[in-house]
Amino acid sequence: MLRRVFSLRFMGLALFLMAMIGAPAQAQMAQPPEVAARAFLLMDVTSGQVLAAKDADQPVEPASLTKLMTAYLVFDALRAKRITLEQTLPVSERAWKMPGSRMFIDPRMQVPVEDLIKGMIVQSGNDATVALAEGVGGSVERFVDMMNNQARALGMTASRFRNPEGLTEPGHTTTAQDLAILATRLMQDFPEYVPYYAIQRYRYPGTPAANDSNRNLLLFRDPTVDGLKTGYTNAAGYCMVTTARREVPGVGQRRLLSVVLGAASENARAAESQKLLNWGYTAFDAVRLADPGQALATPKVWKGKASQVGLGLPQGVVVTVPAGEGGRLQTEVLRTEPLVAPLQRGQSVGTLRVRLANGTPVVEMPLTVLETVEESGILGRAWDAIRLWIR
Repeated sequence: MLRRVFSLRFMGLALFLMAMIGAPAQAQMAQPPEVAARAFLLMDVTSGQVLAAKDADQPVEPASLTKLMTAYLVFDALRAKRITLEQTLPVSERAWKMPGSRMFIDPRMQVPVEDLIKGMIVQSGNDATVALAEGVGGSVERFVDMMNNQARALGMTASRFRNPEGLTEPGHTTTAQDLAILATRLMQDFPEYVPYYAIQRYRYPGTPAANDSNRNLLLFRDPTVDGLKTGYTNAAGYCMVTTARREVPGVGQRRLLSVVLGAASENARAAESQKLLNWGYTAFDAVRLADPGQALATPKVWKGKASQVGLGLPQGVVVTVPAGEGGRLQTEVLRTEPLVAPLQRGQSVGTLRVRLANGTPVVEMPLTVLETVEESGILGRAWDAIRLWIR
């Protein structure tokens, strides 16, 4: 059974943390600006809350935003030491002859993985992307299978990949919601590689100077923007996934993510992305309720070596709310009762509910066990069994 533990009004504190990356908030509480795009989504990555969206679940062609999934698999291969940054990869005829954006590598070259990553991200090189796909997957076809398997594992239920670079192909589609999931997980799972997305210019030695500038115009206009990827085809229009970090007192670095799909021009996608980011930072406040590992409740444990256990989230708890509402939130904890050992760290045993002062729901999130509680000895378990029976 679930037991209501407390309902408190926090003065000067607010909270929000989504249980699942990419899951929308329960209530959209501010009117977003008009965005000239086919679809868009704005997410507060720090809290996990989707702040605004339009047609975010409609299938669209992702163009070179596809390369976010390619990068995810390349970074995973680096983490697993299946490849290294210094390792060189051959350039196949297939990679060399790729149409569209290129870093201008050819079959006479052996190119380091790190340079191919920069070519894929900064120059959006389709040749670099195919070289990486062949190096990680053995073949483009095998790599595409890996992309679709990874999409399913991340919960990108509406995405189907047909190639690693994003050129138009029947059935090659995703959604703004799925792209937000992918981009958020990429930054969360591989933070050491995120700085590649902030590189403004790159050119591999011995290649032409053309196409050496990052197409993310906000990297040159807004110092808080540090990624992520642009895309364009005739069918997709101009697309961009953008992320920015700004310092917030009491919270630290607050990261927002915008997905803009189907804008009219390169300048338009940058302007609409900037509009969304600025609105998200001004229309909403992010406030920390709990530091990483801080308990929000410490209920009694039966039949355990410890008599109590802390419930919370290892990464802490942050909520995003309409500007000015942070000091008037209502929170409520519901949890399993009785809590009987053994309890494993990370085990979900409760729920935290957050509402605005007027009762409007903000979010529900799971509360997990912060430290493992092992079973007590046979006498302790027997004594608690009697107490529970009497109770």
